[in-house]
Amino acid sequence: MTCWTRQDAQKLHDQPLMDLLFQAQGTHRRHFDPNRVQMSKLLSIKTGGCAEDCAYCSQSARNGSGLPASKLIEVERVLSEARKARAAGATRFCMGAAWREPKPRDMDALVAMIEGVKALGMESCMTLGMLDDDQVIRLRDAGLDYYNHNIDTSERYYPEVITTRSFAERIDTLNRVREADIKLCSGGILGMGEEAQDRIDMLVTLANLPEPPESVPINMLMPQAGTPLADIEPLDPIAFIRVIAVARIMMPRSHVRLSAGRSGMSDEMQAMCFFAGANSIFVGDRLLTAGNPGEDKDMALFERLGIQPMTAECDTAGKAAE
Repeated sequence: MTCWTRQDAQKLHDQPLMDLLFQAQGTHRRHFDPNRVQMSKLLSIKTGGCAEDCAYCSQSARNGSGLPASKLIEVERVLSEARKARAAGATRFCMGAAWREPKPRDMDALVAMIEGVKALGMESCMTLGMLDDDQVIRLRDAGLDYYNHNIDTSERYYPEVITTRSFAERIDTLNRVREADIKLCSGGILGMGEEAQDRIDMLVTLANLPEPPESVPINMLMPQAGTPLADIEPLDPIAFIRVIAVARIMMPRSHVRLSAGRSGMSDEMQAMCFFAGANSIFVGDRLLTAGNPGEDKDMALFERLGIQPMTAECDTAGKAAE
């Protein structure tokens, strides 16, 4: 495994864009079929009322967005949505709860959700905030495939976005999940007012984990009304594409997910992201509380680009394209 320095990652990031894209596409082709994209479905299983103060999030009770809090939804409702997602071509079902951490009373329902999704032949993923050792073991024993816990940005810029949970606590959670042999899904959000160096440092942190995340979601901030970042200037699309390409080169065997923000991207920008090495998306018209292109729009773009959805059989990181 390569140990990336900030200087090496900076040099990679700052090279002419065409050289960067050429290198990223070559790396991508050595490990994945360049014309296949993995499709995941994300469902909010508990919305609003979160005790965290993440400046980008409308689900924070501290941000004044006015989003009402809900209880954890019923297991059968979750499984009904998973069946719909499977029918639409998704191979992974992701469940997100607006919590600082799950409570003991919620664990039985979470376990039942994981077991139900697995019984449908889909990969399971959850994002529940921080976990203790016992909770990690229960999720693992239920068959959880992936745990999502984004680091969001660089360690330097992190306190500008979140003060209720430290950067070190996020890394501790990732380490705890990895030690339990659950795959990691961890990435960040671009366009929160950070500098290019912060985006590079975020990737260095992820790539230099004892084992890089198997899934790396790269989100474009979708400003939400009532949040501290509601009026921030949008990030330059080329700067976003550079991060996708650098993530692909630094973490060659990971699925790089073109995540939140696609509803504000042109087809041409998404195509460049796929060329830069993105090979996973969320499908459906909602991502937790934000909009997302619908399946029809995604399939129309895939047809124009000659891209096929990745099947469960070929949804394996590290498989080289023929």
